[in-house]
Amino acid sequence: MAGHNKWSKIKHRKAVVDKRRGKVWTKCARALMSAARQGGPDPSANTTLRYAIDDARYANMPKDTIDRAIQKGIGEVGAEDWDPVRYEGYGPGGVAIVVDALTNNRARTVTDLRLIFEKHGGNLGNTGSVGYMFETRGRILVEQGNNLDDALFESALEAGADDVQAPEPADDDDTSERVWTILSKPTEFQVVKDGVERAGLKIIEAELAMVPTTSVEIALEPAQTLIRLIDAIDDNDDVQKVYHNGLIPDEALDA
Repeated sequence: MAGHNKWSKIKHRKAVVDKRRGKVWTKCARALMSAARQGGPDPSANTTLRYAIDDARYANMPKDTIDRAIQKGIGEVGAEDWDPVRYEGYGPGGVAIVVDALTNNRARTVTDLRLIFEKHGGNLGNTGSVGYMFETRGRILVEQGNNLDDALFESALEAGADDVQAPEPADDDDTSERVWTILSKPTEFQVVKDGVERAGLKIIEAELAMVPTTSVEIALEPAQTLIRLIDAIDDNDDVQKVYHNGLIPDEALDA
């Protein structure tokens, strides 16, 4: 999984910038509206909504903004119908890509994504074309902060995680931006997440993710194109999550 933790750190930095311009909040609001419309406004009875609320919370979305999106989703403020849809395709170097989106116009979304893929040397495929290369797992990204490696590792395992991936060794003693990846079975995701939070660890992202079961090593030039492709997909307003199985060289990430 070399490069994945570093990619997560870069993704987190990008998310910070996105928060400032409201893009992340817009995507969180759509997820909240869709979840509430599909399963009702009670997070204790609507797992999808509970996860959407957590995502919004990790993005520092104000509680009143979260509540307003939920009410809008159930039609009390003016309903908008956002349907979940998944797209699959290939990027440069044969990297498999899965895109989760929420859209109120499927024709628009698929057209936009097809153009983005083609512009960056990829192609949008049919449903099932790459999905078999991934499995659904609970994935929690934790900022190390001042936690010692052993203490963080033990806290995650005690919470019920079945895999803990350490970040790549740092070049200096600064651990503030080192990101650990904690994986769990989907059925144990909420229990593990609650345990991680009780342990006082700082969660920067938690989701039921599409985790690749096989990875593809990719050379520097196509890796740089892949990064641009993923950024372009993620910048699309309808896109919620982007997953890939590429092993991106450090040189491409540093660039």
